[in-house]
Amino acid sequence: RNFTDPESRIMLTGHKSFEQCFNAQAAVDAQEQIIVAVAVSQAASDAEQLITMTDAVKRNCQGKPARVLADAGYKSEANFLALEARQIDACVALGRGENLPADVSASTPATRRMARKLRSKTGRAHYKRRKAIVEPVFGWAKRVLGFRAFLLRGLHKVRGEWNLVCLALNLRRMNIKLR
Repeated sequence: RNFTDPESRIMLTGHKSFEQCFNAQAAVDAQEQIIVAVAVSQAASDAEQLITMTDAVKRNCQGKPARVLADAGYKSEANFLALEARQIDACVALGRGENLPADVSASTPATRRMARKLRSKTGRAHYKRRKAIVEPVFGWAKRVLGFRAFLLRGLHKVRGEWNLVCLALNLRRMNIKLR
């Protein structure tokens, strides 16, 4: 139990260490690189956030996203089925980077369809764009704003802090675009 922030959770970080954290999400418009949806959760797994974020994009932009690009942290049969049910085109990695598993179980037909899509020239081209769309936003937050850790405590306050960080990034981006 963390006495400083009991609402945070121990999570494996990108540095392969365990830390007391929250999981921050951002959905980014590919053309304008504007953040169109954000979320903060206590869940260590990104997979639980994909449909929530997709629905938030639909709500915020008054229409479903043209395409969802996501790394392997978001992969799950349930997510692929939900995206198909919503008729949303998606390219979600099944392995690290662009690596695909050698074989996908027949018991996961939506995952097999995703693997087939990612093996196609078009699917690979779409997925390659992900790094240039969403990763710069997190880089700007760290490098330009110096945001490396939440300063507030409690899920509600951390969500507010993440909203402010993303708002600042959007204002910065819009200022550059309006020049």
